[in-house]
Amino acid sequence: MTEKYQSLQDAAGPVSRETFEKLCNFEESFKRWAVKINLVAPSTLPTVWERHILDSARLFKLAPHSTKWVDIGSGGGFPGAVMAILLGERPGAHIDLVESNRKKASFLAVTLASLNAPAKVHAMRIEESYDRVGKPEVVTARALAPLPLLLELAEPWFVAGAVGLFHKGRDYQREIEESSISWRYDLVKHDHESKWGDGVILEIRNLQHL
Repeated sequence: MTEKYQSLQDAAGPVSRETFEKLCNFEESFKRWAVKINLVAPSTLPTVWERHILDSARLFKLAPHSTKWVDIGSGGGFPGAVMAILLGERPGAHIDLVESNRKKASFLAVTLASLNAPAKVHAMRIEESYDRVGKPEVVTARALAPLPLLLELAEPWFVAGAVGLFHKGRDYQREIEESSISWRYDLVKHDHESKWGDGVILEIRNLQHL
């Protein structure tokens, strides 16, 4: 257990034992629900902690002072549910999770409520959520859409001053090139040092449509 706790701190930075235990509880709930509904590829269930939870937790130290977040296309909760639990460490923090699949949204709402996470789940399409979410400081997404479409979906929040933190896989460079046809933005690439993959987190600011 100590090794598991250390792995979380390596990914997210200093985190309390209470938050660690909540993430462990989330992991167990996730595995129970995943037997009933398709939350993630079954082949990755044995490595949920390493492949999904720790990968999501990396966002926590990339925006250490941000308290208003939105996660779009939340799916089974990566990174949104993980961030919801971690943000419990920041006074006044809150995250909105937008997920149109009602079964997945139910899982997120029930599980996060049971953990007293500062989150609200919106069971709706992203395009319908802009007024509900308001003006977040950070927009996140993981395995949702190619970057050009992702930027289009998140544009209203970028216009209001948000920063994007988007997990991307090994084809991220091609997606950046494709997005440059229609968009200009400031980009910082955060490399993923893990045996579970060679993806990155793209930090995007000052989005402008060409």
